[in-house]
Amino acid sequence: MSKPETRALSPYSRDALSLLAQMIRRARIERGLTVQELADRAGVSRGLIQRIERGDPGCAIGAVFEAAAIVGIRLFDADQPTMAVHLAASGATLALLPKTVRPSGGGVKDDF
Repeated sequence: MSKPETRALSPYSRDALSLLAQMIRRARIERGLTVQELADRAGVSRGLIQRIERGDPGCAIGAVFEAAAIVGIRLFDADQPTMAVHLAASGATLALLPKTVRPSGGGVKDDF
């Protein structure tokens, strides 16, 4: 099965991606960074930064988040706990795991 050329995105996703791409580009220009300088700081290629700034949905989310962080775009509120802590505290991480990976309810009986 071959990979589809284009992926269907909802209008909301397309708009959000376009908005984030524009924000990254504007912030980069305001900071006086060239595409190559941002790419070097993010540890990615110049072409990937160009794709991020065009709003290409095929870019790795880690690269997009790194570019956003470098130019100063706040993706999450700084005064909020980190996402990992928040998810762990709410038990949401367990909902993502299959039951076989979840810890058992009983304690370990190691009295031989």
